[in-house]
Amino acid sequence: MSGPQDHTGDAAGRGGAGGGHQLRRTQQLTQQEADAVRSAVAVTTRVDGAEPIGDGPMRSLAGGDGVLHLLVRDAAGRLLAYANIEAPKTPRAMVEAFVVPDARGTGIASALLQTATAEAGSQGCIWAHGDGAAARAVAERMDMDVRRELLQLARPLTDPALPPLRVPDGVTVRSFRGGDEAELLRVNNAAFSWHPEQGGWTGDDFAEHRTQPWFTPDGIFLAFDETDPDTLLGFHWTKVHPASGDAPPLGEVYVLGVDPAAQGRGLGSVLTLIGLEHLRDLGLETVMLYVEGDNTAAVNTYSRLGFTRSRVDVAYGWSS
Repeated sequence: MSGPQDHTGDAAGRGGAGGGHQLRRTQQLTQQEADAVRSAVAVTTRVDGAEPIGDGPMRSLAGGDGVLHLLVRDAAGRLLAYANIEAPKTPRAMVEAFVVPDARGTGIASALLQTATAEAGSQGCIWAHGDGAAARAVAERMDMDVRRELLQLARPLTDPALPPLRVPDGVTVRSFRGGDEAELLRVNNAAFSWHPEQGGWTGDDFAEHRTQPWFTPDGIFLAFDETDPDTLLGFHWTKVHPASGDAPPLGEVYVLGVDPAAQGRGLGSVLTLIGLEHLRDLGLETVMLYVEGDNTAAVNTYSRLGFTRSRVDVAYGWSS
């Protein structure tokens, strides 16, 4: 990959942000810029009740290849808007963007999205977290339609009580330990071979996740057949979101994967419940998860376990 792009200039009249605001394109944020984006995300989340960008873009703030960042500032240098473009000019290109609440209604959003989609390419998608009326209106103006739906499901961890847990005979479940990485990656990539983001993970991807402050090996549960203790059947990777403002800590079914060769043994439900019991025992009140809207089997499994829809994120794109 070539070196970082770093262009700063007046965005007015260039389709960048309008109104004389400064637009910067870069493949590597400074520490100050990354902190400014994190602060803007926190403020926007408090106002909107939903995170404006997802986990992947948040992790990319610390650096990494294949991401282009767009930052819009006012004349005083205050961050007004941000766009994250993953894998620009490829079929996997994804845009996530937001404008801070007190800078909305000034044309920044439309101008920033025009610039971001030009950088992403015609095969790219724009993610709208929460799929509000404003996002739908922008998508309509840009002649985009729905390409993917990502459902957020949630359930309380104590009331109603979790269903009883019954681990199948011949199956052993334990937490993650050193040396499990290769099998976890094998099962993940087999289970999500169809998924544009979750499939194809490498050792570097897992190592990057291990650097996150929320990572704990005690929160990853692995299922093995007692007759073949070296071959992973499936896993449940949990995550805990810390308290934020008035919002208490929140549990998440971060990744749940079952080897296709082990399907039909009820391991998805068993691993889910083991993780939910773990999160409940940590004192958490609620757990959430994301699942593709067209993954009917997974949606049905989670529905049987008491999850209900709490939000939908939508990826808009152009028809091919």
